Amino acid sequence: MWPNSSFSSFLLTGFPSLEAAHHWISIPFFFVYISVLFGNGTLLLLIKEDHNLHEPMYYFLAMLAATDLGLTLTTMPTVMGVLWLDHREIGNVACFSQAYFIHSLSFVESGVLLAMAYDRFIAICNPLRYTAILTNTRVVKIGLVVLMRGFVSVVPPILPLYFFPYCHSHVLSHAFCLHQDVIKLACADTTFNRLYPVVLVVLIFVLDSLIILFSYVLILKSVLSIASRDERAKALNTCVSHICCVLVFYITVIGLSLIHRFGKEVPHIVHLIMSYVYFLFPPLMNPIIYSVKTKQIQSGVLHLFTIHKVRT
Repeated sequence: MWPNSSFSSFLLTGFPSLEAAHHWISIPFFFVYISVLFGNGTLLLLIKEDHNLHEPMYYFLAMLAATDLGLTLTTMPTVMGVLWLDHREIGNVACFSQAYFIHSLSFVESGVLLAMAYDRFIAICNPLRYTAILTNTRVVKIGLVVLMRGFVSVVPPILPLYFFPYCHSHVLSHAFCLHQDVIKLACADTTFNRLYPVVLVVLIFVLDSLIILFSYVLILKSVLSIASRDERAKALNTCVSHICCVLVFYITVIGLSLIHRFGKEVPHIVHLIMSYVYFLFPPLMNPIIYSVKTKQIQSGVLHLFTIHKVRT
């Protein structure tokens, strides 16, 4: 039994029993980290510089890239600190702040994917009014709502963390701070902090995914009503990139949720790997998916680097 005291800092955990191999483990993490920064940074620069991409679809893509960058920059510094320098200690305020941004940006990403589904729905089901409906002002409003929903909804469970006493332990199970990880160490009534996130996940992740699914049912119905086979293929092709990003994000969410819910007998290393897949795989894959499947992005990237090469 731990003494009834509180801690001013927590200890992060890398890969238990593999501490001697942390430097080797850090190599793939570092390359993924750099790839995420480069890929999403390039997308943001491209959308900013290329006026042909100043359309709602690409504005939402820029939001997705910025969210992925934010999530990676929030998570990876402490991960690399643990793997490279064995720097495990993190102050309470820094830990709770990191947890806040990690969870907020995860919900923002879900909201951005929902907004992108709305964009594809309007583009295919109501193409003649696309520019009238998705004006720059409306895109900005949608973006603000997505940001507000993500950042405000996470405040209620995170705020109490600053006031709870922690006396069970001060060792976390990841190399970054998560709400569900911290709350296990609190010596207080945590009923609200255990129930509220469940409701939040249902209202955001589950509801967003169902709305996206419903929007694609309507899109498919609209596409099948198009007489020309080539036009049907062209319409569906504009959705492929978004569908892939949705699948990458929600499959990792479902996988992580199933591991936490039913994987009590699964080795802890599997939980760790799934958490890293959740935080790193979508930010890594999203720029690749759009670069491979979207001709405007491909030509824009070539044009961007050609200009840069000429200037240098």
